[in-house]
Amino acid sequence: MEVLPTCMDVEHSRVYIDQLYSNDSQKCFQAVSELKFAVIGSVREKGSIIEQGVVVRLLQILRAPELDILLKTEVATVLNSLAKGLPEHAAALVQAGLLPVLWEQLESCPSGGSGSAYTQMLLCCLRSIYRQGCAPPPPAWDQKLLSSLIQHGYHPPSNQECVANILAHACKVSRTNEQQQQLVDAGGADLVACLLCSPVSRVQLPALHCLTAMCFNNERVSSIIATKSYGGKAVPDLLVGLMARDRPRDMQLAAATALTFLHRAGALSADDPRIIYKTLQCLVRMCRRDREVWERVEAANTLAYLTEVSTDLQRTAAMTDHLIHTMNDYLKDTTPPNASVPQGISVSPVSCRQYDNPSTWPELMVGAALKVYASLGANDEDIRQRVIKTDVLMNTIVTSLSAASPPVQLAAVRCLHSLSRSVHTLRTTLQDHVVWRPLMTVLKTSNNEELVTVSSSTLCNLLLEFSPSKEQILDQGAVEFLCGLTRRPHPGLRLNAVWALMNMAFQAEHRVKVSILHHLGTDQIFRLLSDTDVHILMKTLGLLRNLLSTKGHIDQIMQCHGKEIMQAIILILEGEHSAEVKEQALCILANIADGDIAKSAIMSNEDVLKKLMNYMVIPNVKLQIAATFCISNLIWNVEEGAAERQNKLREMGVYKLLQNLMTTTDTGLFDKVKTALQQFH
Repeated sequence: MEVLPTCMDVEHSRVYIDQLYSNDSQKCFQAVSELKFAVIGSVREKGSIIEQGVVVRLLQILRAPELDILLKTEVATVLNSLAKGLPEHAAALVQAGLLPVLWEQLESCPSGGSGSAYTQMLLCCLRSIYRQGCAPPPPAWDQKLLSSLIQHGYHPPSNQECVANILAHACKVSRTNEQQQQLVDAGGADLVACLLCSPVSRVQLPALHCLTAMCFNNERVSSIIATKSYGGKAVPDLLVGLMARDRPRDMQLAAATALTFLHRAGALSADDPRIIYKTLQCLVRMCRRDREVWERVEAANTLAYLTEVSTDLQRTAAMTDHLIHTMNDYLKDTTPPNASVPQGISVSPVSCRQYDNPSTWPELMVGAALKVYASLGANDEDIRQRVIKTDVLMNTIVTSLSAASPPVQLAAVRCLHSLSRSVHTLRTTLQDHVVWRPLMTVLKTSNNEELVTVSSSTLCNLLLEFSPSKEQILDQGAVEFLCGLTRRPHPGLRLNAVWALMNMAFQAEHRVKVSILHHLGTDQIFRLLSDTDVHILMKTLGLLRNLLSTKGHIDQIMQCHGKEIMQAIILILEGEHSAEVKEQALCILANIADGDIAKSAIMSNEDVLKKLMNYMVIPNVKLQIAATFCISNLIWNVEEGAAERQNKLREMGVYKLLQNLMTTTDTGLFDKVKTALQQFH
């Protein structure tokens, strides 16, 4: 049982706290010393001292230029002890203004003698604050301050450990391209290369985390780091050495993560032996069942990121050490024998504290396995079929889509998205498990933007013409929902929504096309055609092209919306767009020209006809083919009114243009020109 303080203890505490405010430096020093021994090892005492407002006085002592450096060192020791308490204790110190004082003192700290001990304790206090995760990066990443901090990181090992931890946590919290670049400019990359060669593992590990945070999603910084060296060895080679099996497991994993980030940032290629033979193999090995929970989860998450975009890495991983079956174990067995968590900072963006509670292990394991499956099956159909045949996978995906944990939901949707790229799987497994139902629930109820984005991307595949789920999804109000998504500010959501509508409109019934136009509205179509994202523009044109297909549908839609559709096409043809975009607009015109009544929308507009003639002679074969195809549809001689249309176009000079194009060396264009000329005869 905890022993409550006696009246004498309380009285004594009041005495030495009162002496903190004494002008007598000896009394003040004695009070700080007693305070130090009181707070070390006592969480309750730390909280009590902070609540009494003592921190403000301690900061005053640090800032007082006339006070002895030994006293300041003792004060820094007390503050470091307070920062090592609960996270709320560290947060209270930050709130009291501790960080600016520490940075200020560090910058002006004397070197040598007693100053070395003071510097070390300031660094220790900063490290404790940052390790608690409640501190922002150094103020504006002041370059002078940053350079000073880095210089302190070259010696001795205790300082190196502190500086590496400070930089690792600060960079991980911000992780912006600008701050990553500032860290490199201040000498951070050179320092990390040096620290990786330290004989002390507690220095190497935070250095690895710092390197990982610096490289993350930053092509420029990663390319610089990949060329750095120390002791005659390049940084990537140093990292390979730290992945050796005789190294601590957390160090192996951290080194593999650093190499993974270098690869994903473009500094190392997928076929680099250090990636495909060292990093990948290390991560697969660390996924084995005999490893600890934290190790298996972090290794799988990193492996999923490593293989996410490279088909070669996906194929190699799928063939390595029965990885697909190993991931299946993640879905079944979530209680490995060991449960310890490494000390220090986490190898992932999340804290190691997530592994403290065994009840969270199942969802962590499931989420990691689903991410790996999503990456492995991203591009290769054979791998997808091997993945889809694993035990309990589909049941796990369906269950996880309804999970309370957004990360698990996201992993399930990513896996489903990967599997839905298979025509065979769309027609069989995904239909058998009715995956569209929980997916639609996620789309309609989730407030997580990333989750909705990936879910809507998956829905695009489920709405393909050959997908059995298409009609069922339509019956659930998908048209109105997707049209609503096109109005969202996030470009990824707008793109997926238009893409899904485009797939929905392909060879669709007239009622579906009318519903899309009704809920989307011509005003929104114009907004999408004016979108700054060219991918959204292209998919919107694809949507219009699919809507305007089948003669009967073309005529009916043009009768209702012809004026607005022609305005939209002219907007594209007259705008500053690429040839690919304008080709799509010309293809829409060709579809309109295939209608019986809709032809008049083009024939009555001489401006559009002149544009077609211009594109017939423009030095771009694709545009010439599209324009010629449109002309061919307009003059098709078996259709009513063909003679009048041919005469008008002949008078405008179209026939002569076609004759001139017969000299083309492009076979595709030649065939289209030949067909068009035949209609005139």
